[in-house]
Amino acid sequence: MSAHKTILFLGDGMADEPIASLGHRTPLQAAATPAMDSIAREGRSGTMLTLPEGYPTSSDVANMSVLGCDLATELCGRGPLEAASRGIPLGPDDICFRFNLVSVAADGRLLDFSGGHIAQEDAEEAVRLLNAALGTDRIRFYSGVSYRNLLVLSGAGFSAAVCCAKPDDNMGNPVAEHLPCATTPAGEATAALLRDLMARAAVVLKGRTANGIWPWSGGQAGALRRLDERYGIRAAVISAVDVINGLGRCMGMDVIRVDGATGYIDTNYEGKADAAIEAIRDYDFVYVHVESIDEVSHARDLELKLRAIEDFDRRLVARVIGNVDPATTFVVLPDHPVPIATGRHTRNPVPVAVRRPGVAPDGVQTFDEIACRQGALGELRGSALMDLLFARH
Repeated sequence: MSAHKTILFLGDGMADEPIASLGHRTPLQAAATPAMDSIAREGRSGTMLTLPEGYPTSSDVANMSVLGCDLATELCGRGPLEAASRGIPLGPDDICFRFNLVSVAADGRLLDFSGGHIAQEDAEEAVRLLNAALGTDRIRFYSGVSYRNLLVLSGAGFSAAVCCAKPDDNMGNPVAEHLPCATTPAGEATAALLRDLMARAAVVLKGRTANGIWPWSGGQAGALRRLDERYGIRAAVISAVDVINGLGRCMGMDVIRVDGATGYIDTNYEGKADAAIEAIRDYDFVYVHVESIDEVSHARDLELKLRAIEDFDRRLVARVIGNVDPATTFVVLPDHPVPIATGRHTRNPVPVAVRRPGVAPDGVQTFDEIACRQGALGELRGSALMDLLFARH
């Protein structure tokens, strides 16, 4: 067991770039964030590279980086991670893709990577229709949360050697210019099947707001080293989205579900906070992930991003800090930036702050992309953050 109880607050997509309308400040600088500022002021700050070159700019990569995974040997794609969260068993030859229910314009442009943030019951109906029309004993569609769903290709002959663009990177672009393609000859048949399924799904879903599918980030079930093996800690994860819960489960973390956790701005912040307050009594490490900031950043909605950051700070971070043992270590960071200017993930390092009892602060006064660069933690990468928090086994 760890001698340091630790709660990590992860604001997905929270980092940004200076914006003219904010007086050339970032949303983190402009928003009221007294709780996160207190972690920086009472602790030590720095930056962390979570999306290194050579890897996809996706949240599975970024959160694996935060949790200290070896990307070169452990990265498996978010499809298998989300399957783990949903309890969908994958055989040794199965390939699992995440697929978005998306909205496509009449001229073939991607209108919305989230299908208008499709309601759960509508998403489940769409998946039912897809299975009825396109499913076989080797092709199965599975419901997830809202637009986030899964496609499993079962049996020999399928390959993960397929390049699929990220839908949230292609808002407004012609879908036909960003179709799956093979990265090796072994992936040709699978890429062709995915393109065929996309075309046929458009017919099945015609007339609906979410009138298409976009498969991406496929892979096979991999072997991630558990946190209890690596650091000797008992850990839990609190998140609304399958990729994070699946990652946690694969790393030996207990998944704590919270009623009303939606992955959007209407999420149950207080419920997540109370779950973390309760969990830290029994666990060494609690990973509290919030998706809403990422969602509104992709939508390029500055007003909602500021609101989501302030909700994250006031309704979650402050509530937890005020109701747990003061000897608890607190960590706060985004997993990656999503600048409002583009609505896309970037590889820029993110700010990180760690408040640990008994460790002298470094003089940084606020939690933001600029101030944290001056902190004593310097430039973290790889497993450096987890190694700082917990002794490596």
